[in-house]
Amino acid sequence: MSNALATSRFQELIDMIESLPYDDQEILVDIINKRLSEYRRAILLKEVSESRDAYERGDVRQGTVDDFMKDLDE
Repeated sequence: MSNALATSRFQELIDMIESLPYDDQEILVDIINKRLSEYRRAILLKEVSESRDAYERGDVRQGTVDDFMKDLDE
């Protein structure tokens, strides 16, 4: 989809939302915020799971910044 078309469709969506009664706009914003929170939560859970898997495989090392810098020099 071209950028101009995406912008046009986005503006159409905004215009449709602005045509809704104020209370409906508030409800829509609340619904979108909740869905975005759920989406971010799902991403975080996936990242935590991947991090735990990496730790269990031994792909994660612990140490200080100095330890990390020494490893980079090697």
